[in-house]
Amino acid sequence: MMIGERFRTVIVQPATLCNLDCDYCYLPGRHRQTLMPVKVAERLADSIAAQPGDWQIEVVWHGGEPLTTPLTHMRALLASFEPLRSAGRVRHAVQTNATLITPGWIDVLREYQFQVGISIDGPEPLNGTRVDRAGGSAFGRTQAGIDQLRAAGIDFSAICVVTADTITFADQLVRFFADLGCVSVGFNIEELEGLNTHREQVTAVQAQKFWARLWWLRSVYPQLQIRDLDRLRSWIALARDGSEIAASVYDPIPTVSAIGQVVVLSPELLGVTAARYDDFVVGNVLTEALSEMMARLRGVGYVREFDTGLHRCASECEFWSFCRGAQAGNRFFEHGRFDITETNYCRTTYQAVVRSALDHIRKGAP
Repeated sequence: MMIGERFRTVIVQPATLCNLDCDYCYLPGRHRQTLMPVKVAERLADSIAAQPGDWQIEVVWHGGEPLTTPLTHMRALLASFEPLRSAGRVRHAVQTNATLITPGWIDVLREYQFQVGISIDGPEPLNGTRVDRAGGSAFGRTQAGIDQLRAAGIDFSAICVVTADTITFADQLVRFFADLGCVSVGFNIEELEGLNTHREQVTAVQAQKFWARLWWLRSVYPQLQIRDLDRLRSWIALARDGSEIAASVYDPIPTVSAIGQVVVLSPELLGVTAARYDDFVVGNVLTEALSEMMARLRGVGYVREFDTGLHRCASECEFWSFCRGAQAGNRFFEHGRFDITETNYCRTTYQAVVRSALDHIRKGAP
């Protein structure tokens, strides 16, 4: 089985509510608030402490919008992990729209040494799908939150969703993120996931043109790290020196909901109803340790089906050694099952990046 029993990343949902209403959002239940009880955080911390091995676990606070969690409650949740963080066993990360950042949140981010990721889709004219519940633009509030991070000296990365409406604006996007002050940016081509089934999808041809332009723009903005291009460059460097290119074991990536329920393989599966797969829930940290859940993944139907798909990718796909298989969520939301191979995400992200790089090299570009 390619899916491991040990995890290096845990996605944690401290709150279900999001204060924005982005048109492409895939999350069900984001219109109502459920806060994670402290007991769930305590049980999760116990699960991390009990996992064999001494590697550091990344605890990614996601949502909803995680900053809809009241500060005092967030501190109570974080206290459960503090012995582990102090011992170097845990590091915290948060993915936020930045609209709710306050001096109090700046103190929390600094005190607990959070790695901060900001969701913003470029300059205001290209950020139009990111709106509040009244349909108002979120751009100014996100920019204000970013300004506070910069003033406090807190490094942050950015994630930009690239849609069918913005895929032709590579120059404007790269220029914006180069000026934003982020350490790096990842460009997520919009995906067919969860509630997001109603929008036009980016094609592989459009994506390849986009990535081709980004390869050229790297020389114009050398200070900006572009996650998607750097990922390929790192893979090539490892291949050249004969190093092991990628681990053979797939991280199960447990995602823990606000009420303690656990799904694996893809956080996008959280809250999705699918009777055939028991709504993807493999357990609850209030009643069972994560290590126990991970130990019985072989008996979980959708995990076993995904493992079959990974083996098919490994035997059939020329991109396997780089991409390591189509993501679980994309397989399900595009095809309704997990044992298929190629997805549109494969074509627009991994395959298009590789093909655009080859074209870039053939043209003699740096």
